[in-house]
Amino acid sequence: MRYSRHKEDYEPVVRSRRGSSQRSEAVSAEVDNWLPRAVGSAGDDDNLSQAEQIPLAPNVSDAPKRAKPALRRGHALSYAGLFLFTLILYFRPYELFTSLSSFSSLAYWSAVATLAIYFPSQLALEGTLFSRPREVNLLLLFCLVALVGIPLASDRGEALDTFIDFVKAVMMFIVMVNVVRTERRLKGLIFLALAISCVLSIGAIYDYRLGRFTTDELRITGLVGGMFGNPNDMALHLVTMAPIAAALLLMTRNPLLKLFYGACVLLFLAGNVVTFSRGGFLGLIGAMGVLAWKMGRRRRVAIIVISLVLMAGFLAVAPSQLTSRFGGEDQAASGSASQRQQLLFRSILVSLRHPVLGVGMGNFHTYSIGEQVSHNAYTQVSAELGLAAMALYILFMVASLKRLRRIERETYPTRRDSRLFYLAVGLQASLIGFMISSFFASVAYQWYIYYLVGYAICLHSIYEAGKERVGEVEVVASAEVIGQKERERRRTLGFKDTEGGPQPVNG
Repeated sequence: MRYSRHKEDYEPVVRSRRGSSQRSEAVSAEVDNWLPRAVGSAGDDDNLSQAEQIPLAPNVSDAPKRAKPALRRGHALSYAGLFLFTLILYFRPYELFTSLSSFSSLAYWSAVATLAIYFPSQLALEGTLFSRPREVNLLLLFCLVALVGIPLASDRGEALDTFIDFVKAVMMFIVMVNVVRTERRLKGLIFLALAISCVLSIGAIYDYRLGRFTTDELRITGLVGGMFGNPNDMALHLVTMAPIAAALLLMTRNPLLKLFYGACVLLFLAGNVVTFSRGGFLGLIGAMGVLAWKMGRRRRVAIIVISLVLMAGFLAVAPSQLTSRFGGEDQAASGSASQRQQLLFRSILVSLRHPVLGVGMGNFHTYSIGEQVSHNAYTQVSAELGLAAMALYILFMVASLKRLRRIERETYPTRRDSRLFYLAVGLQASLIGFMISSFFASVAYQWYIYYLVGYAICLHSIYEAGKERVGEVEVVASAEVIGQKERERRRTLGFKDTEGGPQPVNG
């Protein structure tokens, strides 16, 4: 069947020249195996026998069939449900508007409706409940370890409640990696994350300007509660979004969008600073450092010098509260740092004493100092679920980094024409920033990392589907070129193509 361009809601990606040449060579070798060739000599006595052995020029439809694209169109309603759930999760409208205060379970019911739509749609499209990339398998194993540890937990009820809350994130993560099949859908979810980040940053800057601080630590509180209610958690989210906004800034060619994304980057940086979060600030340095290092491969020395100068200038104009928290001048911050060191050592000790299944999901506080959490995502997992679970958690993030690194490597030669190169680099920086900041926060079961890894898997799927479509075009183009060469070769042998087959010119 001749190739015809169908209208899709995703666009193929321009690949690297190296990958394109390798694929073209493979296609040429493959087509050589089915191309007809003339046999014998071109003498007058055996022209007829040659004509019988040489068929008409190959038709494009005879070309070897390639595998179908990895992604099929569909899941429009499932994506709409996921989008609505994410909107409710981020903005929590029942907190912003008193008239909606009675709808506090809105996120739960939107998730239930999304799953009710997703499963039959997925079975109809793919014949399976969900695809299983490596990250999904690792996360399912992580859930299995948590489930097995519930009967052995110190507080079974609390472990079960924590597990149920965590499963919600797992289910929506699985929905996300299966229904986000186009670049447009992926950008839709990222836009929601950017929007809530703008709201949080504006609210944080406004509270700082008016001096609206908490009474105990003199720090701002988030405009939206839930996963953003704590200033450290809000800073962590802004750490993950700043590199993505910077990547979108470099990716787009629209001047207005460049202005918008540039404003987002500055807003997120300012919002992060006024939270006075030390973990958030360190994560931000790490994320932006990775972004600068990967974007400026040929000017890395200059980038290092410029980064150091900018860092020195930034610290010179940064709020005194932030620098005092790092310098130990803030007694409350100094006491907090000392306490967190003790909690880190305690969580490591609990991990070593319960290395197999831990003390139970959400149960570390019973072994902690003053009912405190570990304030470290890695030791949170190792203490509550065991060392094997911590390894699964780390591999879960590393697997996504490898996916993104592959996209970066293959699209780097054509990065000016490839939109996905910048987004792959931005997501890598976001993941690195999260891995740094989460060393200072117990966020292993929270939504942050699962959305980031979901973005990475979806981006990789879209990239692979784009490569498959480009490959189909190359097969058709190669078949047409080789067919033309074959017809020219026949003419040099003294044959012409007719409806009845090749015939000698003088036949």
